[in-house]
Amino acid sequence: MGLFRRKKESKEFYDFFKNVLGFSPRHTELYHVALTHRSLSGNHNGHRINNERLEYLGDAILGAVVADYLYKKYPFQGEGFLTELRSKIVSRANLNRLAKHIGLLELIDYQRNTPSTFKSIGGDAFEALVGAIYLEKGYRRTRKILVDRVLRTYVDVENLASADWNFKSKLIDWGQKSHRKVSFEIVRTLNQGRGGRRQYESRVLIDGTPQQSAIEFSIKASEQLAAEKTYKDLQNKGIIATSKA
Repeated sequence: MGLFRRKKESKEFYDFFKNVLGFSPRHTELYHVALTHRSLSGNHNGHRINNERLEYLGDAILGAVVADYLYKKYPFQGEGFLTELRSKIVSRANLNRLAKHIGLLELIDYQRNTPSTFKSIGGDAFEALVGAIYLEKGYRRTRKILVDRVLRTYVDVENLASADWNFKSKLIDWGQKSHRKVSFEIVRTLNQGRGGRRQYESRVLIDGTPQQSAIEFSIKASEQLAAEKTYKDLQNKGIIATSKA
């Protein structure tokens, strides 16, 4: 590809692909782009080179693979169940945990001394990695890698299926029963550079008092994550009773 110079691939780089994903990359520069955060963008003919475009592509491919996998895994479940479970699997919080678990964070190139914190850097890079695999291997091989090497190995789908998810509804229900006003506000909108996906920061308000906030790629998802953080915070403070197992 010749987009920009990279350091020679490390043993950790090849070990990750072989041990986690089960293959050796041929077009290594493509994967280096997937692992390059915008804070360390390269430059090619006046264009910034980082993983944002691959992240966009990988997001679509990952969503399709997970949808197909769940459709076949749960042949008798309805659309609502499948949609909610897919959302859990591809949520930014879950992809961030996955990236950390499989050791992807150590391979990402980003500006480590920047004062900003990149909360979704792991999940973003994982999606970009999916996009890179798709470009090199095609859809069928990418699906096999994701299903066999990631979903069945590192993602506890059954646990996610049974886990509480709709914390927004739970928080609103608590507010109604407790005569507390629960509302949500958009704190700010973030753009990930030119052509990048937009992110939203939502915050929970209880009787007008700010609570927890969260950043996600849709308003709905950011509100859901902010609600989850607020709900658990209220549980820790003893304001909301913790359910007994």
